[in-house]
Amino acid sequence: MYMHSRFITYICRQCKQGLSVFYKLRLKLLNTRCNLLFLALIFTAGGLFSCRPTRHVAENEYLLERYRVELPSKDIDRNELKDYVRQKPNKRILGMRFHLWLHNMANPAKPGWPHNWLRRIGEEPVIYDPFLTQRSVTQIEQYLRNKGYYSAEVEDTLRTRKKRAKITYLVNPQAAHHIVSVNYAINDRELRDIILEDTVNALIGPGSIFDVDMLQSERIRIENHLKNQGFFFFTREHIYFNADTTLGQMTVGLTMGISDYRKRLEDGRVVYTPHQKYRIGNVYVLPFYNPREAIDRQDDYYSDLDTVKFRDMHYLVRGEMPVSQRVIAQSNFILPGEYYNLENVDRTYRHLFALRQYRVVNIRFAEPPGNLPGTRSGGENMPGAISGEENIPGTLSEAEVSSGSLPGAEILFDSLHAVNIPDTLSRPVSGGQGNPGAGISGPLLDAWIQLTPFNMQSYTIELEGTNSSGDFGFGGNLIYQHRNIFGRAEILDFKIKGSLETLNEYYTRSYKNTYEYGAEAGLQIPRFLLPIRSISFVRRYNPRTNLSMAYSYQQRPDYTRTIANAAFGYSWRSSGFMTHIINPVELNLVKLPFSTPLFDSIIHFYNLEASFRDHLVSETNYSFIFNNQDIRKAGNFVYFRFNAETAGNILSGFSSGAGRPKESGYYKIFGTQFAQYVRSDIDLRYYRMLYSDNSLVYRIFAGAGLPYGNSTALPFEKKYFAGGANSIRAWQVRSLGPGSFNEELYRSFPNRTADIKLEANLEYRFNMFWLLEGALFMDAGNIWAIDYNDKRKGAQFRFGEFYKDIALGTGVGLRFDFSFFIFRLDMGLKLRDPAEPEGKRWVHLHRRVSYDNDVAFNIGIGYPF
Repeated sequence: MYMHSRFITYICRQCKQGLSVFYKLRLKLLNTRCNLLFLALIFTAGGLFSCRPTRHVAENEYLLERYRVELPSKDIDRNELKDYVRQKPNKRILGMRFHLWLHNMANPAKPGWPHNWLRRIGEEPVIYDPFLTQRSVTQIEQYLRNKGYYSAEVEDTLRTRKKRAKITYLVNPQAAHHIVSVNYAINDRELRDIILEDTVNALIGPGSIFDVDMLQSERIRIENHLKNQGFFFFTREHIYFNADTTLGQMTVGLTMGISDYRKRLEDGRVVYTPHQKYRIGNVYVLPFYNPREAIDRQDDYYSDLDTVKFRDMHYLVRGEMPVSQRVIAQSNFILPGEYYNLENVDRTYRHLFALRQYRVVNIRFAEPPGNLPGTRSGGENMPGAISGEENIPGTLSEAEVSSGSLPGAEILFDSLHAVNIPDTLSRPVSGGQGNPGAGISGPLLDAWIQLTPFNMQSYTIELEGTNSSGDFGFGGNLIYQHRNIFGRAEILDFKIKGSLETLNEYYTRSYKNTYEYGAEAGLQIPRFLLPIRSISFVRRYNPRTNLSMAYSYQQRPDYTRTIANAAFGYSWRSSGFMTHIINPVELNLVKLPFSTPLFDSIIHFYNLEASFRDHLVSETNYSFIFNNQDIRKAGNFVYFRFNAETAGNILSGFSSGAGRPKESGYYKIFGTQFAQYVRSDIDLRYYRMLYSDNSLVYRIFAGAGLPYGNSTALPFEKKYFAGGANSIRAWQVRSLGPGSFNEELYRSFPNRTADIKLEANLEYRFNMFWLLEGALFMDAGNIWAIDYNDKRKGAQFRFGEFYKDIALGTGVGLRFDFSFFIFRLDMGLKLRDPAEPEGKRWVHLHRRVSYDNDVAFNIGIGYPF
């Protein structure tokens, strides 16, 4: 306690100057909690602005304030030039040197806590270094030369004032060298024909800037193209460029050449031969591969395995196959008799990981004994010694695989020769009846697909905290999973859940808690059941069939509700960025066996009974998702989701066609009215990286639902709501809107829903220290009703006036990044409240801030969007 009091006293002393600036401001707020809140904000701001950033800068030294790159040409990316600046100022958060401020809070002469801790989480002042400045000039000039600007000039200008330095880099790129001609020096006729036929896809050509980076990209492109044609041992190191810069007039004559393959013979001599195309010989699959046991036992490991052949693939198994050979064959694109193809290897990796059956997928290639003369041995050319380097075909990095498959999956990069595969297994395709390699000439490669499965069954117990509308609770889940329930990679998930939440006394009158119990079951099948069962479709789009059932019992103080759900649908990826989800049939049966008289009177008064009566929803829905995020590196990306659903049309057509009578004006199925409506929404997000640890996220959401036919209102669970941890965070969940509606009676009913929702969000995210990340955000939007019979005054959407009902909130947030999950705490503050009378909706201009009504705290797991 004594240590903490000393630390607080120390901080107050450091920030005394800043606090004095705000001392004369007289803030008269409604209650003590608001005073404390604003005092904390003033205290932080005073500390940040008052502590001099140069306080620990020695004499004759300068704090690097900022740098600037002046570039007259728009043909060069200024941001790329900044990457070559060797010395950069201290990090800023909205213009404030937060990390430097933390470092300066520590006393350099004092060890121990809190000084060591502040120095560790803070950032030392960046002192201007002329040597690093000169290195920056050299690096920028080298970058420009690589980009073809060989006459570029870079100068640096230094300005100093009050122990602070500002550097300006003046860049004059001048004219760039351009390629005037491209010639090819390729002795290998087969390679020459392939490359010349592919020049239409070349990245360089006459008229292009002589860009070294583009030349390197062209080497990689040609390497991949040739690997896809069967040239397994071809690498980009075989490609070279010669540039003739003597032509004058800033032009370059370019010659691209390909060297022959360097082969070492058994007697040690080195000879150069044409590059060879390889076909796939035998394909071996080890579905129970244990890398540790294979290394320890070597030959004995394979002697215990039985060989089973299916669709020209050899399965080396011990006992029964865990996953059907048909499923593995469906996921394999490496086929005997075909030329080696790098794209097919990548597709095999991704499809096998997508089965969610294997912890490790490892594909290796080896030349079988008895291959063509001059078989490679030793070093980088040794077959079966492929080590997983980036330029070796047939491998994927862990990040590349996890980006489109099972999270947490890994690839084991052990050398195939280390497990000492017996020669009796690694035999070449010999032809003959039923052998796909019959009549094949030329060198062969055997493919070895090593699969290490997950545990087939698992049990998980989860405990979780909840926060809904500021009401805290807890819950628990018991989860069972079987990854291969029917032997064809079908994944069964079963969950039993329960939760309890303590409600705010304002809403409950007498009851204090709400309870929810339920169970869920889901089955994922790695193929389409109906109507498409084409193997080619499955291999191209990797589809999934999803079956699910769920039941939930909810007991609230104001009503009790049961929800039964069943769904049947499909999902598939049409490209690396696009996913489609369609549920032809989804059923929801909702019943309210109990409701309080107060609840009944509220929904009756506002004509909301249609949304809360017992109903059946028979819907068809479709979702399209576009996400071009690359998880291997930080960068800008876009996320877009489109949802559309319709319900009740088939049941309505059947009831009408069969001449069934209406009951109380509605068709019913088994005594329950079914809903009929159409509903659609979009969610668009743009993630922009400002720096390596700062980003801006923009989000727009728009949705609407329209009841018709057998319904006069959308079902309650299909309506939109606003507020809460993932919406407009200055309002608690379901407490905003609809429109400008605000009446005392309705306040005791904490579920504000409507038919239309518009929302926009802007969030600035930044790293702070340790596990802590910060966020500043602004949210805007509201919900509205379509039904003009809705008795909630101001709730209706009017096209020319809806903007008057936009709510606006801002706030700050903290995120604790524990790697496997992110705990989030956001504090929102109302700026514009549409529930207030017109002319008085800007909260801070027309009334004092109320902690109870204008500040909201939200707890969540993960980012809000």
